[in-house]
Amino acid sequence: MAQQEEVVNDNDQSNQSDGQKLLHEHQKILHQHLISKKVSDHLANERTFLAWVRTSIAVIAFGFVVERFGLLLRQLGLKGNLVGGTVPYSKLLGIIITLLGIALLVIALINFMQIRRSIDEEHFHPGITFAIILTAVAALIGILLAIYLAITT
Repeated sequence: MAQQEEVVNDNDQSNQSDGQKLLHEHQKILHQHLISKKVSDHLANERTFLAWVRTSIAVIAFGFVVERFGLLLRQLGLKGNLVGGTVPYSKLLGIIITLLGIALLVIALINFMQIRRSIDEEHFHPGITFAIILTAVAALIGILLAIYLAITT
């Protein structure tokens, strides 16, 4: 009788350990799936950030081109518009656009870090602030260019 109880206890322990093994493997698969999900979220966040980096570089380069284009026009003697008698409009506009491109880059980095943190904490909710700021910066660049075109023509 004692042997039967030992066999039953051994079978219960092996069944229990099989059940625990199965549960452990199920948890492991679930954990891997969650990690995989987080990885894809982080990679998507990084791709979005890199797209904003490219956009910021383009805006900075555009500011540089605007500033240098005014220099070209002055060298050719085609335009003589000056701000305050010393700084050409294109130089001022080019510097402002370049600074806005840098601001865009910094804002994109801040947004990237906030999204990264919220993905890790598993409470991501897309915000509207980033979109509003980027729209305002792009609109400001457009307004500045429109003013520049109105003044120089």
